[in-house]
Amino acid sequence: MEHLVYEFGPYPPLPAATAAALAGVVSSGNMEVLLEARPLEGRLRLVIDTAIEGYADTWRAVAADFAERHRVGDLLVTINDAGATPSVVTLRLAQAMEELQR
Repeated sequence: MEHLVYEFGPYPPLPAATAAALAGVVSSGNMEVLLEARPLEGRLRLVIDTAIEGYADTWRAVAADFAERHRVGDLLVTINDAGATPSVVTLRLAQAMEELQR
């Protein structure tokens, strides 16, 4: 297991967001993403636990892309990964963000 934490911002908080959103499931080759509104002084924090070690640079790139696309603060993103590809990670993040904004 590898535990990674990335922070971006500060950004303005997401307006009118629900308290939390979940997308995906943890199973072979997949992942889950939990987004939660949290008081983080405008920061966007991604906490990643992955079964596959050695991909910190790839995770950093995916996290930075998400931060740049959404530019939202006071948001905790928790990712539990069982070996998902970067495209699946991006999809799950987008699904959770859409759910959060409903």
